[in-house]
Amino acid sequence: MTTSVTTAVLERAWVAGAVRDEVVVEVDGDTLVRVEPGGSAPGAERVRGLTLPGLANCHSHAFHRALRGRTQRERGTFWTWREQMYDLAGRLDPDGYLRLATAVYAEMVAAGFTTVGEFHYLHHQPDGTPYDDPHEMAHALAEAARAAGIRLVLLDTCYVSSGFGEPVEGVQRRYSDGDADRWAERFATLPGKTTGAAIHSVRAVPADQVATVAAAATGRPLHVHLSEQVAENDACLAAHGVTPTRLLHDAGVLGPLTSAVHATHLTDDDVTLLGSTRTTTCLCPTTERDLGDGIGPGRALAAAGSPLSLGTDSHAVVDPWEEMRALELDERLATRQRGHWTAAELLAAGARHDSLGLADVGAIAPGQRADLVTLALDTPTTAGTGADEHTAVWAATAADVRRVVRDGRVVFDGDRDAVGRALAAAIEEVWS
Repeated sequence: MTTSVTTAVLERAWVAGAVRDEVVVEVDGDTLVRVEPGGSAPGAERVRGLTLPGLANCHSHAFHRALRGRTQRERGTFWTWREQMYDLAGRLDPDGYLRLATAVYAEMVAAGFTTVGEFHYLHHQPDGTPYDDPHEMAHALAEAARAAGIRLVLLDTCYVSSGFGEPVEGVQRRYSDGDADRWAERFATLPGKTTGAAIHSVRAVPADQVATVAAAATGRPLHVHLSEQVAENDACLAAHGVTPTRLLHDAGVLGPLTSAVHATHLTDDDVTLLGSTRTTTCLCPTTERDLGDGIGPGRALAAAGSPLSLGTDSHAVVDPWEEMRALELDERLATRQRGHWTAAELLAAGARHDSLGLADVGAIAPGQRADLVTLALDTPTTAGTGADEHTAVWAATAADVRRVVRDGRVVFDGDRDAVGRALAAAIEEVWS
């Protein structure tokens, strides 16, 4: 896990929009300084397989991983799932969260993610009392990311209402700073350069406080759950007479540094607003199907001008390759037509880091960070599939990832058993 990469020859690699052969890469520190298809580097390590840029998990709730296999056992809705999630949220302390998040982030790395955007709202003790260090839980996430080898962009989340101005209740107390002004005061003391902010949703931040969060996030990524449920849209219309998208637009929230997560149930006007403001849409297809949310208008949003990113959200599945192809396959189910996205477009969505405030990650090119994910081409799922971008999008799974390099250092070398053992131990501890 501490091996440095200096010069290597990649058997096949995705460079400048195409798969190239025998790509020589040189790394200086954490940065690619040479990328030469068909180049020569006598004596350099040769990396077999298909190498892609490091991928970004743009929407994560790390603790939700402990729900996998539990919330799927019975019938229910998003709202009944939420009650089980609240039970889990009340069980975590900083030490337990450190162990759980370390294992979860290691699973992400083993799947091909080199960056995670953590939508973080477990701020305080279960009764709402702040820890002596008000960022104690955030520090646990930062240490977990360091230990797992993933790059963390912490999205500190404002959550101050149980619904359209109603006070928080139950475990929601640990999410809340009281109001957006006090959240902003705490946010201003958050250490670290790779941080952003989040508005949990229009139901959890009152309309007259949304702009406060946006102002505090000026110049940084700002994420928000948007229109994941029809019930949220209906409640927003009843309370304010506008859709959640229109409310955010009128408050000055939308724009190129903002990501709308889910954006499942939108009007045509909503799509236009997101596209015209160049707001990123972060889709989480495996979670959206697990929760029965619905299928968002991804193709329409992209056509309107909204860049797309991807996330695993609740971690019902941690597999970036599945998230990519699900974007296309879900559109097929919704429209009964094929061919909405090219493999290149889906890879671009999976590697998009700019919505996390990172402009130098997500491509194999000089000047970019040395994040490299190598897929095996000889497994039962990838063999005979063309060894190109279509293999990555249409055939590969997380289990086909052979090696992951982040910032020029090997952070995953194929030892999946260790990842599984850590997950089993951390999740058993949470539920014991």
